[in-house]
Amino acid sequence: MVTRIKPTQVTLVPDAEDAITSNAGWDCVKHHAFLSEPINEFKQQGIRTSIFLDPNLAQVEAAKATGTDRIELYTEGFAHEYALGNEEAVRPYTDCAILAHELGMGINAGHDLSLDNIKFFKQNVPNLLDVSIGHALISESLYLGIENVINMYLARLK
Repeated sequence: MVTRIKPTQVTLVPDAEDAITSNAGWDCVKHHAFLSEPINEFKQQGIRTSIFLDPNLAQVEAAKATGTDRIELYTEGFAHEYALGNEEAVRPYTDCAILAHELGMGINAGHDLSLDNIKFFKQNVPNLLDVSIGHALISESLYLGIENVINMYLARLK
């Protein structure tokens, strides 16, 4: 389906077909061959690839070996800890973003990012290119209106 539709980017997320949402990133060491094959195919079709990862330096290095263009850092752990007042929870994401950039990969992030935490995350995670905020954006839009919320996110990401 991806090669037929040809989106600008595809993010590979290790979810079972019956999963409601993601709850972990790929183990790129264990699944190197499994990931490398579709990544190569997508790239041959001109489709940018991203792998959903936990904030782990070894996984960032293993992601690079698959040939992916980008990583998407799984941010649920950050969001949970940040809500408790632990600003140091961003450190693994910062470290992974620095390494990914040094390895020539782009950095995306997603899961539980919201109006409350996205500005701090953006300020502390260098070279952030894309964020996945669908759930929070829709939930916040119920109260504040979708156009207003989109503009609020864009302001925080500047």
